[in-house]
Amino acid sequence: MKKVFFLLILLSTSVFNAQNKKIQILSSKLSTVDEEKFPGATILIGNVKIKHEGATLDCKRALLYKEKNLFQAIGEVVIEQGDSIIQYADFATYDGNTKMAKSWGNVEVNDKEMTLKTDTLYFDRNEQLLYYPTDGKITDKKNILTSKKGTYYLTSKKFSAKNNVHVVNPDNELDSDHLDYYTNSQLAYLYGPSTVTNLKDSTKIYSEKGFYDTNTDISYFVKNAKLFLKEKTILADSLYYDKPKGFASATNNIKVIDTVQNMVIKGNYAEVFEHLDSLFIIKKPVAISVMEKDSLYMHGDTILVTGKPEKRVVRTYHNVKIFKKDLQGKCDSIYTSQETGLTKMYRNPVLWSGKNQITGDSIQFLSNKTTNKLDSLFVYNNAFMIQKDSLSDDNFNQIKGRNIYGKFEENNLKVLLVKGNAESLYYNRNEETQKLETITKLIASDIEFTLENNEIIQTKYFKKSEGKTFPPSDFPTENAKFNGFIWREDEQPKTMEDIFIKDKTVDRTPVKKHFSKEINQAKNTFNKEALRKGKPKTKGKLAPETEL
Repeated sequence: MKKVFFLLILLSTSVFNAQNKKIQILSSKLSTVDEEKFPGATILIGNVKIKHEGATLDCKRALLYKEKNLFQAIGEVVIEQGDSIIQYADFATYDGNTKMAKSWGNVEVNDKEMTLKTDTLYFDRNEQLLYYPTDGKITDKKNILTSKKGTYYLTSKKFSAKNNVHVVNPDNELDSDHLDYYTNSQLAYLYGPSTVTNLKDSTKIYSEKGFYDTNTDISYFVKNAKLFLKEKTILADSLYYDKPKGFASATNNIKVIDTVQNMVIKGNYAEVFEHLDSLFIIKKPVAISVMEKDSLYMHGDTILVTGKPEKRVVRTYHNVKIFKKDLQGKCDSIYTSQETGLTKMYRNPVLWSGKNQITGDSIQFLSNKTTNKLDSLFVYNNAFMIQKDSLSDDNFNQIKGRNIYGKFEENNLKVLLVKGNAESLYYNRNEETQKLETITKLIASDIEFTLENNEIIQTKYFKKSEGKTFPPSDFPTENAKFNGFIWREDEQPKTMEDIFIKDKTVDRTPVKKHFSKEINQAKNTFNKEALRKGKPKTKGKLAPETEL
């Protein structure tokens, strides 16, 4: 008996639910039938209103197929679902069994967060989503979004838009192949090739996967990220960019392209300060000065770039190595002014030009700003130039003095002037047989050398000079190397890859006296500019690892 009673309850519940799922007519001025034209349909005319499971539909005319539980609406169609959504269209169909609606003709949807306009729209009430297959336009408090296809999830307030997606507001525009956009927070998640363009200064960000906050103008991209600034293009595996602050940080496989100075900087971590025209890059950084036939590569622990293009300064700190086919170098720290073309090498510097090794307390060389070719060389204090004899590993041509000044032609040393306490030692060989004939040792106040193909072809002595030429057998071996002689060939980078080989750590103390002025000036400039922009000033450091 109990089982029978239970079955009766189940049957009555099923009947009640079936009836409850039927579309209900709430109002109509006229109700009629026309079995010939519309078999099985009730024709409703004037102020038609129906109801179905929490939603209502208003229209001018309609056909209701009771058996099929199907409703077709014509003219000024309005669909409302509680207080969450209201939809307008010229025509609509609604299936009460599947709770699916299709609307077409001047479709407009409004909820608390946005307005959607399209020509055709599907409404799945079971999944609470709207879908448009062709050309939709969404407007919210911040942005206008257009796309070829799109789905709007009512519960999460999310648009998933595809094909020619375009988001625009007074500050920026975003173009993408595929993105998810939340109308309640104005956040966009990008899943295809996407570009954000600032409409005020034309800066751009590109990525194929990432996140963009249209309210704060902050973005974070993690696939093929590119940032296009006025004079720089930054490429990286991942990129964070805060446009209002003008700050960007990039990680892994970074390439910073200076479009004005024709320079590229690579590394694995970088920070960019857009408003201050500065950046630093660490983790295997290398600066590449792009030239027509032969680029110059410079590597150190940290590379810092500051200043506007016409006054840009590049500082490379600690374990610095330089490679160019006709010029290599090594020092602890280096300073390059792109305004003057002057490069300064500090602390135990060494420069190799052709066959020549050049050392001194500091080395500077000047490049032509137009051609990027070497112009002049300056070696200050304890200047020393060594050249290995072409046919002997034990013999070295040597020039030594207080300072050395050099002049380049086509990137080759052409003239050297040794100023103060000048000394020279030269192994003279027969031009035809290359047999060692004599060894000449000279001392003078100043000596000028003219070179051709890295060989001395003419020597001039200034003021009082003294010297002697020896037959090889009579030359005293204890005089074969000047005081302070160090042959550093094993430190020379012979290939571009060699610049990343770190040598033993050495004391950096002497470099302070050379760089302290430039560092303090850079700090003052950085802090003044930061204060003017309303940013907090630095506390003793420009950036990690840039302090000497």
